[in-house]
Amino acid sequence: MLTKTSPSRGNGSPEVTGFYDEATGSIQYVAADPQSDTCVIIDAVLDFEPANARTSTESVDEILSFVEKKGLSVAWILDTHPHADHFMASSYLREKLNAPAAIGEKARDIADLWRDLYHQQNAFDVDSHFDRLVAEGEELEFGTLGIRVMLTPGHTLGSVTYVIGDAAFVNDTFMHVDTGTARCDFPGGSARELYSSLQSLLALPDETRLFVGHDYGNDNRDEAAWEATVSEHRDGNVHIGGGVSEAEFVALREKRDATLPLPDRMLHALQVNLRGGRLPETEADGHSYLRIPLNRL
Repeated sequence: MLTKTSPSRGNGSPEVTGFYDEATGSIQYVAADPQSDTCVIIDAVLDFEPANARTSTESVDEILSFVEKKGLSVAWILDTHPHADHFMASSYLREKLNAPAAIGEKARDIADLWRDLYHQQNAFDVDSHFDRLVAEGEELEFGTLGIRVMLTPGHTLGSVTYVIGDAAFVNDTFMHVDTGTARCDFPGGSARELYSSLQSLLALPDETRLFVGHDYGNDNRDEAAWEATVSEHRDGNVHIGGGVSEAEFVALREKRDATLPLPDRMLHALQVNLRGGRLPETEADGHSYLRIPLNRL
């Protein structure tokens, strides 16, 4: 797995290591406080192979090995939103680490949408699957750094960003500078809301490091990339840099989204992720089964 570390810049600055999941283009993060030897794990992936419907823990076990070798204790297991392109590993991590898991409080509203789409009116009790549902402006304790929560909807109606010192984990809002921004066409998404969220992120201090949720590369570079500063995005992001207006952005984003297929794991993933990464309860034969809605999307 491709791994890169962004060093701490000193007091008030975390060391951030990104782990790239090539199968889904997802970046998983360990943000460490050098002053307290504590860390948080953000958007960890439970491996899933759609062709044979098999899960495994190789990717997240690599992160656990990294944390152990660094001598870090895990303060929080964080997810920025219920992901559509990969299974979340938060439930597995809770069992392994006995650390609390958190997600944005509007995951409740996302669950309401997907209960209807899956026709499972009693499923997805988000409150029982996470230890904390966080709101805009909320602060979480973490070493000497702390974590501030920003509500940044658009990709989903409940996406949150975690700001830790001079680092912000911006989920599916920005992509890398040379790639642009995230799609907004899933249930509950909105290009106008994403534009507003992007502007709130661009209002952070210029040298804040923004760590994105995905990278799919492009023709101009060979390796995945996921870190850039606020000023780099403000000046050079190919979708919004240089002062693009809301109307221009919405037109661009909606035109592009209309050409994109759904992620191949989406209908599998949401029913797992709204359970905090837990597979459905086993049935009489001892196996779990997924429910796939036909002709709904």
